[in-house]
Amino acid sequence: MIDAKKHWDEVYATKQPSGVSWYQPHLERSLALIGRAGIGFNDHLIDVGGGASTLVDDLIDRGFRHITVLDISARALDASRKRLGNRAGEAVWIAGDVLTAQLPPNGYRLWHDRAVFHFLTRPGERAAYTGQVRHALARGGFALIASFSPEGPRKCSGLEVCRYSPAGLLEVLGDGFHLVESATENHLTPARAVQAFQYSLLSYAG
Repeated sequence: MIDAKKHWDEVYATKQPSGVSWYQPHLERSLALIGRAGIGFNDHLIDVGGGASTLVDDLIDRGFRHITVLDISARALDASRKRLGNRAGEAVWIAGDVLTAQLPPNGYRLWHDRAVFHFLTRPGERAAYTGQVRHALARGGFALIASFSPEGPRKCSGLEVCRYSPAGLLEVLGDGFHLVESATENHLTPARAVQAFQYSLLSYAG
C-alpha cells in the first residue's frame, strides 16, 4: 500500500502544477455544471483534491464567498495559495486525506471532486469516501464527481484507477443520490495524451 501523502507531495515536488496530467487552465466543464446546479454565492462549497487547481480562482472571481479546498498534498495547496496571493484568504484550506478529514456535518451545499474518486481502488476506501460525502453534504445539496470513464486510462500518475460510467458511480454511492446531468470530456494532457472523463452532477436527498 502506498503512502498517499508522500506520493502526491513528491508529484508536486517534481512537477509544476501545469505539468501534471490532469491540469487544465480552467475547469470549464465543472464550472458549467456548478452553474446549472444553481448554487448561491453564499452557499458553502468544497473542492476535494482541489490542490493546485484553478477552480478556486474562478469561483472567487464569480463571487462565491465560502469555498473550502481540501487536498492530501500540502505542497499542492501551497501552490494555489501562492498563485492567489492576497486572495488566498478568501478560501479555507485543509491539508488532509478526504477519507479521514474532520469535515462539518451537513456543511456543504456542493461537493466537487475532479480526479480523486477514481484513485480509490479498494472497497474500504470507497466506503469511507461515500461516508464522508453523506456526512458533509447538506440535504438537497449536490455532488459533482468527475472520474475516468470506461474509455479512460487504467493507470494515472503510476497508480491503478477505477473507471466509471454515471450509472456505475451511482451504484457505488448508493441510495439518496440522483443523477441530474452527466457529460463526457476528452481531456488533453500536457503530454498530449487523451484521457476520457465522465462528469456526474448528483443531487443528494439525504
